[in-house]
Amino acid sequence: MNLSYLYMDSPVGQLRLVANDTALVAVLWDCEQPNRVKLATLVEDPQHPVLIETRRQLQEYFAGQRNVFDLPLDFAGTDFQKKVWQALLNIPYGQTRSYRDIAEQVGNVKAVRAVGAANGKNPISIIAPCHRVIGSSGKLVGFAGGLDKKEILLNIERTH
Repeated sequence: MNLSYLYMDSPVGQLRLVANDTALVAVLWDCEQPNRVKLATLVEDPQHPVLIETRRQLQEYFAGQRNVFDLPLDFAGTDFQKKVWQALLNIPYGQTRSYRDIAEQVGNVKAVRAVGAANGKNPISIIAPCHRVIGSSGKLVGFAGGLDKKEILLNIERTH
């Protein structure tokens, strides 16, 4: 099965939005590591309705006009990864959580490192806000888009 994609410019660089027929499956960075997110064959489709709506909602987010996304999502990963990614969706706009907080939320306080690994494989960046997960010391750690972009996203949320 082919996946559709389109590129969009943003304050955190060019993003590649990827969807199947009915849902968003990835938001990828311009500095994306190969194989971080495994995807089927990609075909550019700037008219794909899910991608157009995703771009619109992301533009509103970057402009400070949206703090909740309303998009169909299709996460591909292990059951544990999906639990972590669902937990990310529950972190309120403008707030942060530690990896330990997420481990507790998914029911395994000892899984802090596994939560970190799952967070690093989050295919739907920004929408599933892995940028809101920080180290227990309050420091910015681990982010596929780069710590500079994580800081930009958190600052957007702090100022709106």
